[in-house]
Amino acid sequence: PDTVRIAVIGAGLAGLTCARRLADKQHTVHVFEKARGPAGRMSTRRAGALRFDHGAQYFTVRDPQFAAAVERWRATGAVAPWEGRIVSLAHGRASELEDSTTRFVGVPRMSAICRELAADLDTTFGVRVTALRHAEGTWHLDTEDGVVHGPFHALVVSAPAPQTAALLDGVSPDLATRAAETPMAPCWAVMAAFEKPLDLDYDAAFVDGSPLSWIARDASKPGRAAEETWVLHGSPTWSGARQDDAPETVAAALLDALREAAGVAVPEPSHLSAHRWLYAQSPAPRPEPCLVDLERRLVACGDWCGGPRVEGAWLSGDAAAEH
Repeated sequence: PDTVRIAVIGAGLAGLTCARRLADKQHTVHVFEKARGPAGRMSTRRAGALRFDHGAQYFTVRDPQFAAAVERWRATGAVAPWEGRIVSLAHGRASELEDSTTRFVGVPRMSAICRELAADLDTTFGVRVTALRHAEGTWHLDTEDGVVHGPFHALVVSAPAPQTAALLDGVSPDLATRAAETPMAPCWAVMAAFEKPLDLDYDAAFVDGSPLSWIARDASKPGRAAEETWVLHGSPTWSGARQDDAPETVAAALLDALREAAGVAVPEPSHLSAHRWLYAQSPAPRPEPCLVDLERRLVACGDWCGGPRVEGAWLSGDAAAEH
């Protein structure tokens, strides 16, 4: 058919980039997302009146096609440069970074980009796809609420690699195997709010020699509220070794790590919580931008294909739409 019905599993940046481009070509697209809203690892965590960018912290631009998309987002106000002071931090000593990279963030939060992409798409939130069936050239999707969705002429899966492998097992063995071979590492994210600004003369830091890999003052990003909110990311090694720990234990440990790494007095926070990103990023992403099974009109995409960055997720979703 000239206009095909396409199912997209996952409303993170890769899935929404693909869905948006296909919908703009007048195809009928339906997005399925297990979370309550879009954005995946670009989402924002709410805690009362507080907001935290607890997943992706910023993004950079290298590819010309992605640069054009970023300029469109800047024109609508969904994106702006982050001009905070970012340093390298080791054992209480801050050093200037040697790069001049422009870092962008969503405004007023990282999820703004995905919310703009999803604005008028046909999307079902809060539903998990549990099984896929392919027969006579069409796809049907089973969801955990007992509903069968379909038929669809084509399918895009933009879940993390292990979840993609589980879904495709039995319906596309080659793609399932290739997804299963792609490792993904966890990351613990701690969200902390303080009554007064911390005595630090920088807004974010890449941390060495610590359980932490990254710390950031959220309020330093454009469009944010004035509260002193910080996001702390555990290193891949530390997070992997403690991926089954209780969130309260992780939050306390990484708060102590902040005190040691920053070398200044850090008071007890007014809010402290932790979130585990089980599939935070791929340490060895696949070199191709997406996986394609043309016989079944099936494409799998995500930053585990295009590279573990926001740009990689966008390029993967764009390539999926092209196929």
